[in-house]
Amino acid sequence: MIARSAILPALAFTAITATTVLAQATVPASPDPAEATAQTPQATSPTPPDTSAAYESARNQLGVLTYCQDKGFIDAKAVETQTKLLAMIPAGDTAKGDAAETKGKSGTVSAMGVERSLSEAATEQKTTEDALCKQMDTLLQQLAAQIPS
Repeated sequence: MIARSAILPALAFTAITATTVLAQATVPASPDPAEATAQTPQATSPTPPDTSAAYESARNQLGVLTYCQDKGFIDAKAVETQTKLLAMIPAGDTAKGDAAETKGKSGTVSAMGVERSLSEAATEQKTTEDALCKQMDTLLQQLAAQIPS
């Protein structure tokens, strides 16, 4: 269950963060700041999402999906979709992103402080890497369908 608890929330985290970033970018500004202040009660700004963690997670997922594609478990659509999601997240530390993606390309999921190879996760769950890759692909496509293009 460790792999599922690391892989699937990581995909969800990336999609939620991308949606939040996209929503913040598309909220129209009030033409008159005084009018907006008069109409809107003053509130504390929400804490922005940790975009550096989202960036590294998304880069790792891109690497994992590339690993899955290279093994022939999924087609190129998942990698294309992840690349589009990645473009919605502000870039973080490129060196850390590169390292996270490299880990993913070797078949290692790195998310939320947990690192686990797909083969170990498959063995623990009595399934195959192929099945885990297909689960990630399916979830990614479902999450991507919820994000406006």
